[in-house]
Amino acid sequence: MKFDASKTAFGRHETFALRYSWLTKGYQKNVACKKEDIFTSDNATVELGVGKNMVAAIRYWLRASQMMDASSNRVTSLGNSIFNSKTGFDPYLEDEATLWLVHWSIATNSSLATSWYWFFNKFHKPEFTASELNTSLSDWVKDNVQHKIADGTLKNDTLLVPKMYAYSKDNKRISLEDKLDIPLVQLKLITQSPDGKTYQSKPSIRLSLPIEIIGYAVSQIMLAKNAISIPIEELMYSRDTFPAVGSVFRLTENDLIAKLETLTSSYPQFFDIRESSGIHQLYLKTDEKIEFKPECFLIDYYKPSSKEVAA
Repeated sequence: MKFDASKTAFGRHETFALRYSWLTKGYQKNVACKKEDIFTSDNATVELGVGKNMVAAIRYWLRASQMMDASSNRVTSLGNSIFNSKTGFDPYLEDEATLWLVHWSIATNSSLATSWYWFFNKFHKPEFTASELNTSLSDWVKDNVQHKIADGTLKNDTLLVPKMYAYSKDNKRISLEDKLDIPLVQLKLITQSPDGKTYQSKPSIRLSLPIEIIGYAVSQIMLAKNAISIPIEELMYSRDTFPAVGSVFRLTENDLIAKLETLTSSYPQFFDIRESSGIHQLYLKTDEKIEFKPECFLIDYYKPSSKEVAA
């Protein structure tokens, strides 16, 4: 989560955007194989039903979305919680909340999805061209990354970031099936102009973003910072080396505040908003009798009783 200039990764996606079936298929095949890493096995292309480059891309997106550990190649607790075929919350990405969760996991993974971390936390231009995006990333890398990154690698990343989140209007070679197979476009975090020349990524009111995903995100930041309080402004804008909820989800200031107020009213045992020296802060209540883990918000959201009430 915290950005480290010595731990970055660019261009490991083989130029393939994340597709709907990849996380599910990659997780389930890796578990079924009962080996440390199916992706390096001789049967990987047969088992996954894709070419060699796509095998590498599937493994990359499992790692980038934090569903698989990058060092051990074993599935993570988050991956198990979502994709387990029997007990998983949403194995086939049928709930938009899971897409928000996947997006959060990618955009906060500064060591494996550095360009995504940069775009959603450090790049705040509401309208831009592909060329401007590439130039901005190149400049940021020169100032903030210890190792030299090839220009072509950075260009591939800046081409893929918009493709992951916006339907392409200028590439007629992309089939309708391929367009529908890219899940994160549903979040509408990036849009493309009708003429295909510019992109927009603007703060907005995100009605489809559940409060439990906000709770999960906020608690991850606070635990990563080892903080019991955090200024709301820091949750809105990434001022340091940590990601920010408002930036990653492209929220307006008013919508973030509204969501935090709902969060504190829904989970008064965990959170409170207080003013100190003129600064509004979100406080994490500490109580040894109450077990606090980010996963508790996911359990609350996906539990059957909450779904029945929502229906």
